[in-house]
Amino acid sequence: MDVELTNIASDTGGDISLNQDLWAEMNSITICKPLIELTLKGTPLLKFGSGDPCILLCAGIHGNELPPQVAIFRLINFLKGKDLNGTVYIIPIAIPYATMKNSRRFKGFDMNRNTFKDGSISNTILKTAQKLKIQAMADFHSTQPHSNPGIEGVFSSKSPCKESFKIAQHITGQTSSRIISQEKAGNLYQGALEDEFNINGIPSVTCEVVSRNGKIDSGSVKRSLMQMKSFLDYFNIYK
Repeated sequence: MDVELTNIASDTGGDISLNQDLWAEMNSITICKPLIELTLKGTPLLKFGSGDPCILLCAGIHGNELPPQVAIFRLINFLKGKDLNGTVYIIPIAIPYATMKNSRRFKGFDMNRNTFKDGSISNTILKTAQKLKIQAMADFHSTQPHSNPGIEGVFSSKSPCKESFKIAQHITGQTSSRIISQEKAGNLYQGALEDEFNINGIPSVTCEVVSRNGKIDSGSVKRSLMQMKSFLDYFNIYK
């Protein structure tokens, strides 16, 4: 299957190979050289397939949350051999500079609290999704043990997009992740990518696995990949 590669931001680039823990895991994955070149220049966007449904998966809004960033590269290799029923867009490394630095923040800000701010990379992701007519989005993270939430879970909300909760139910049913639901998007966190997508009418969830910040704990990549595949399964994307 052909993969289309583009770049949606030019101020986020970084050399992710300088993140030693991340790159050690990447050595076992076949990585497309043009994709790595894109991360040096900014935020890459990949497109697989065509038609409806049209969905988006994102990882790396927090550069020091490494398991989903490794898992999503594994997902990319998985999708290359599939005949898809719809369109899958993937942002595997949202902020390569932050990943390179193993940092939660970018330009001093948490980009998962900044989606409403014009010019932020999270806002650019939202606007790109609106332009592409994305019908659902999943944002993938990891959470440090004994932190908040500190458990493997799926964040969702019931209003204004009921489907956010339904997607979360599906993923938690298949993966044994715990559902973490709010009645209304934005009640718990302001400016989170998932919340702002839901507020703007695009059903979305945030999936978290447990791993220390800046590290890749045993089993965390596998668990994140399971969440990603379950999100795709909800939409019957592949056979």
